[in-house]
Amino acid sequence: MTGGSEMDELDAYEPARTMVNLTREESLGLLAGVPFGRVVFSRDALPAIRPVNHIVDGDLVVIRTRLSSRLTSAVRTDSEVVVAYEADEIDPVNRLGWSVVVTGIARTVTDPMRVARYNRLVRPWIDGLMDTIVAVEPTLVTGVRLVERGAVEAEAS
Repeated sequence: MTGGSEMDELDAYEPARTMVNLTREESLGLLAGVPFGRVVFSRDALPAIRPVNHIVDGDLVVIRTRLSSRLTSAVRTDSEVVVAYEADEIDPVNRLGWSVVVTGIARTVTDPMRVARYNRLVRPWIDGLMDTIVAVEPTLVTGVRLVERGAVEAEAS
């Protein structure tokens, strides 16, 4: 009898992990490197989450959606609607990776030149008409990287 639990024995072989905060620039750079994420908005006073594809254009997160979507309805109803946008890349085996959350004002893009440009750049990933461009202007950008504890200590020394 060892006196420890099976979980204690398993934990002894698992490297300790920690979260490292990312800068705004690092966070937006990681977000720009993935093709899709999740937009969070209010629907009937409750949070709603939808997976969507995006691009990062400067500081804007640009989403292509359809006129009849709940997100578009929320943005058209309130010109100052606050949304959150989250994307991540986390290895389920190693439990290492990153997560970024952008919170800001979502607005429908109506300028014909910008609409045409974003229609070329943001390719729909599902079938159906995607006739509306929504741009999120970040107020808050937060990101974390999940790393092995030893990696952080090695960088600090």
